[in-house]
Amino acid sequence: MKKPSMLSHVVTYAPEEPVHDAAIEDINKEAFGPGRFTRAAYRIREGGPHDRNLSFVALNADHVVGSVRLTPIRIGETDAMLLGPLAVRPAWKKQGIGAALMRASMEAARLAGHKLVILVGDEPYYAPFGFRRIEGHQIHMPAPVEPSRFLACELVPHALKDVEGKVRHACVVGLCC
Repeated sequence: MKKPSMLSHVVTYAPEEPVHDAAIEDINKEAFGPGRFTRAAYRIREGGPHDRNLSFVALNADHVVGSVRLTPIRIGETDAMLLGPLAVRPAWKKQGIGAALMRASMEAARLAGHKLVILVGDEPYYAPFGFRRIEGHQIHMPAPVEPSRFLACELVPHALKDVEGKVRHACVVGLCC
């Protein structure tokens, strides 16, 4: 995709819809490549659907230029959400689109009553949204994760307290679908 012109730079944000799926897959393929299928977070996401009510796209006219998804999970006996993937087309990066998608998704999760969101990502990028390293907790992903990239955001104070166990998609434990 070529670099957007100033006139075409208008970006709007909307809840994700099924019509966006193919474009989102293309963006994720472009951003993460074929290796994305072996990552711990992908293994969780393949257990069932993400929550479209908490997932958003960035649009330039009818073209999806970025997206973020939230997926319902269970950590042991605790309900939580898994954020990701968050991706923006290369020509649209460094314009605040990823940050706007993050704000929309996290606020929607908070308003929906969710208490905890986890992700695997770069702490310097996600820290402004409230994410911190998950240290000293017995939380286990289905595949190895670099400890410095395993992050959590408590949407309510102390939501991470006493959380432990294996991370699984909520459908795997019968809580959706």
